[in-house]
Amino acid sequence: KRQFLSSSQSGRLLLMISSLPTIPKAREMMNSGDLSPVDLVEFCLQRIQLYDGEICAWVMVDEVGARKAAREAAAALSRQSSCGPLHGIPIGIKDIFDVAGWPTKAGSLLRQHHIAPNDAAVVGQLRGAGAIILGKTVTTEFACFDPSPTRNPWNFQHTPGGSSSGSAAAVATQMCMAALGSQTGGS
Repeated sequence: KRQFLSSSQSGRLLLMISSLPTIPKAREMMNSGDLSPVDLVEFCLQRIQLYDGEICAWVMVDEVGARKAAREAAAALSRQSSCGPLHGIPIGIKDIFDVAGWPTKAGSLLRQHHIAPNDAAVVGQLRGAGAIILGKTVTTEFACFDPSPTRNPWNFQHTPGGSSSGSAAAVATQMCMAALGSQTGGS
């Protein structure tokens, strides 16, 4: 099922999906030309714009970088270039993992000015697989201390739980197709 939504950046109509498919289904649809990485990124960015003000799943979102990466991924598909298993898939990164050139705050005021010089190994692997990095998701301070500012998208009176709360809420509300999380102390 699809619907047409207006792109806030260009004003033109983009063919958009009404909900995110699974990652394997999205890859299949992109390979057949029925779906573009641009569609996926625009869908996710629209969801972030609509819902994150209340849910607080994201520390930062790189709209410009994500759109650029989506256009590059679409161009590679049109050239029938060899693509990785996550080619064109929008991903969130928990804010304890370094993304080169971005802050890694780890939910702490003590790290407000830390800028990562390099990608963490897992982020590099995601990029190598073709993933599009949308931004950083909220974590509790140093992935240990509760509470997180993130709200459970289905009941704002509750937390989505633990240090990966931003990643969990972002995936649950289709703000991204997948997100990195971690387990620190038995959560």
